Amino acid sequence: MRRSLGALAVFGLLAALVACDSGSEGEKPPPAALTRDAIGHYCGMIVVDHAGPKAQIHLRSGEQVVWFTSVRDGISFTRLPEEPDDIAAFYVNDIASTEDWNNPGDETWIDAHSAVYVIDSTRRGGMGALEAVPFSDEAAARAFTKEYGGRIVKLEEIPDDYVLGDGDPQPSAMHGHGSGH
Repeated sequence: MRRSLGALAVFGLLAALVACDSGSEGEKPPPAALTRDAIGHYCGMIVVDHAGPKAQIHLRSGEQVVWFTSVRDGISFTRLPEEPDDIAAFYVNDIASTEDWNNPGDETWIDAHSAVYVIDSTRRGGMGALEAVPFSDEAAARAFTKEYGGRIVKLEEIPDDYVLGDGDPQPSAMHGHGSGH
């Protein structure tokens, strides 16, 4: 009996140590500062040279931050099966906290999962494509829709074709393609 209790105590101690160790794995890294060294994951361009909200993703498997010139591209990354899925943190610029669309600033990063988004607005993202505009405050998102149109959704409600499509609701009108092509 004494041997069984000793084994249980050792097992309990090991289980507690494993639980503590796995807890540190779940810690979310803080947002990184956006510098001129940040290059967009999909476009290969300098992120700060583009207007509109941006995104950053921290992976558990790497030290580098994955940068995006638009929030829409960051969301795409999370939905593409060929991209890593070991995301430790996903941050977006909170447009409710900035007055400068062209340079949202480093003080405006919020967790992408806590934001509400305006999609289908007339505001274009960093690469001139449709954007999922993030807000920490739903009232600010409503005010934005009054000025720029669109609708308010949560991250998981953003349609895949909105973020994975070509980003242009009317490509023939924008690119001069005729209807016969």
